[in-house]
Amino acid sequence: MMEVLFFRSCTLILFVCLLLQPMPVMADDGIKTIHDSSGQTIKVIRPFKRIISLYSAHTENICSLAAEDLLVGVAGSDDYPPSIADKPHFSYREDPEKFLARQPDLVLVRPMIERSYPEFIKKLRQAGIAVISLQPNNVDEMFDYWQDLGILTGHELEAKDMVAAFKARLKVVEGSLKNVQPDQRPKVYFQSIHKKMKTFAKKSIGIFVLEQAGGINIAADAEQVRETNIAFYGKERLLSHGPEIDIFLAQRGRMNPVNVETILNEPGFGAIKAVSEGKVFLINEELVSRPTLRILDGIEQLNTLFYPPKSQ
Repeated sequence: MMEVLFFRSCTLILFVCLLLQPMPVMADDGIKTIHDSSGQTIKVIRPFKRIISLYSAHTENICSLAAEDLLVGVAGSDDYPPSIADKPHFSYREDPEKFLARQPDLVLVRPMIERSYPEFIKKLRQAGIAVISLQPNNVDEMFDYWQDLGILTGHELEAKDMVAAFKARLKVVEGSLKNVQPDQRPKVYFQSIHKKMKTFAKKSIGIFVLEQAGGINIAADAEQVRETNIAFYGKERLLSHGPEIDIFLAQRGRMNPVNVETILNEPGFGAIKAVSEGKVFLINEELVSRPTLRILDGIEQLNTLFYPPKSQ
């Protein structure tokens, strides 16, 4: 009986000692998880090494992350930064075999490509190539998007630095507006597509650029088109605000190949205050629509446009 009690006592003491020992910390397996724009959950075991980018923003941001050497192909229209000029060009309209011959381990697309060319996407995935669809619709999503690219390329620290640099530079513009009263801010109509009389969605990157530059979005009631940066406004509603519009702004590029003369000569636009006063301006679309560091250039350009330096 004494031996049984002694055994139980020793067992209890050993159990208590084990409870008092610090619990071992589970080792991090290094696997990262991201969620892409199509709803996929992707577990990234290790960074990708051979990437084809089919969206100019992906290309530009990967270069900003100092990961340009991972790009083995870019979209045919990609031209920034200039250092990618010699990269092989690819298109989602081409035979997937061209992609397979380049042996990528990742093809980066955006939702428009995945919606419009599902068979192309399917064939790449069947060949064992990861296909990830990414495109942010607002600035908060843009920061997450940069960090996702950091995970995919193994440049997470550079992604954090991009976010920090963006916020620091933005504060300079914010500081220049601290003494500007609301009634001193120009009311701006920002056109995204002239032919369809479309503007930018309220929470889009384009409107973020406009508002951070110190302008007031006259079309804040525009209806967003699906889950995009674009919003429908219509000519009738635009003209109803005509007398209030101080500046008529339009993005210029592939999405909106417009010029000032086209806007000035649009039937009925004479009722718009900005048009009648000749205050119609264009800004390159990559500075206001593309989720890259260059939207800071767009903010600074518009800030100077809205608040011209006073002559000495």
